[in-house]
Amino acid sequence: MKLNKSLVWSLILMIVIAAVYRAIPGRPWGFTPQIAMALFGGVVIKDKKWALALPLFSMFLSDVLYQVLYNAGVSPIPGFYEGQIANYSLFALLTCLGFFMKRVTIANVLGYSLLAPVLFFLSSNFLVWIAGAGLQRPKTFSGLMMCYTDALPFFKGEVLGTLAFGAVLFGSHYLLTKKNVPQHTAFAE
Repeated sequence: MKLNKSLVWSLILMIVIAAVYRAIPGRPWGFTPQIAMALFGGVVIKDKKWALALPLFSMFLSDVLYQVLYNAGVSPIPGFYEGQIANYSLFALLTCLGFFMKRVTIANVLGYSLLAPVLFFLSSNFLVWIAGAGLQRPKTFSGLMMCYTDALPFFKGEVLGTLAFGAVLFGSHYLLTKKNVPQHTAFAE
């Protein structure tokens, strides 16, 4: 994907829309576009630094919005928190996962869109458990399972959000970039 002025503005708009959506109070838990954006960036944007920047800029902007809402007393969720760097690192790794998708097919997009939230869920909640954050579950296998159970409401949203936003991102990209599509009509000779 070659970066031109139109594409840059499209990516900026996508980042802003995703960030604002993520900070909307009352949306379903975990139902955000950032995992899909990470995959999309890793697959479609050939310049790896821009591919990595796409979801991270979106996450940072939404974290700023969360902090503003938190400071204004509108949201109970702060934008900046302990362990935030770990989440940013995980999103960078999800972008790297996208580097491995060699062909964009419906099966690949579906498979990666299921794999990415599973990897994020397992690794992010493991890090929460190991750091003693959240509910501070005991450092036992049972405590780890409790930590995963605590996060299940977010997992459903992560999977559904990644599937939905992945379909929009990859589908839009396909429609905008397909070339030489024959135009057949019933009246053409």
